Amino acid sequence: MKRSIEQERKFTNIIENHKKLIFKIANSYCKSVEDRKDLTQEIILQLWRAFPNYNPQFAITTWMYRIALNVSISYYRQTSKRKIKTVSNDDYILKIADTSEIETPQNEQLQLLQQFINELKELDKAIMLLYLENNKYEEIADILGISKTNVATKISRIKQQLKKRFNKKN
Repeated sequence: MKRSIEQERKFTNIIENHKKLIFKIANSYCKSVEDRKDLTQEIILQLWRAFPNYNPQFAITTWMYRIALNVSISYYRQTSKRKIKTVSNDDYILKIADTSEIETPQNEQLQLLQQFINELKELDKAIMLLYLENNKYEEIADILGISKTNVATKISRIKQQLKKRFNKKN
């Protein structure tokens, strides 16, 4: 389908204005830089394909989150099946090099939270990303296509799960 120059400009502006949303999601679902780049490109491609069907009645960020999270979850499932669960030399070197003992307790807590969230199931991870972005339960429900009650229940359970994990670490 051929698109007008106006549509291309509008899409480019939307991506430029909301690129942090795309990068944040890609960072949450991919560890390596190359995987993040691939996922970012795939998200933008899928947004471009879906753009003609965008309904302006809904917030552009809701539409973007929905597509980006669906693409990310699919991508994560595909890549996790292909990859062997071993530590690469690069990861090992980064862990050795990252021995900054100047870290504050707050940074350590944030790192732990990020680690725990990254270990959640795909849908739970998406819910927490949206929740931590201060999205309302209704918005999260719209983005993920689940009920508001389901969102509330899942957030409550995830919080309990994360709290238990933090208590075990302390």
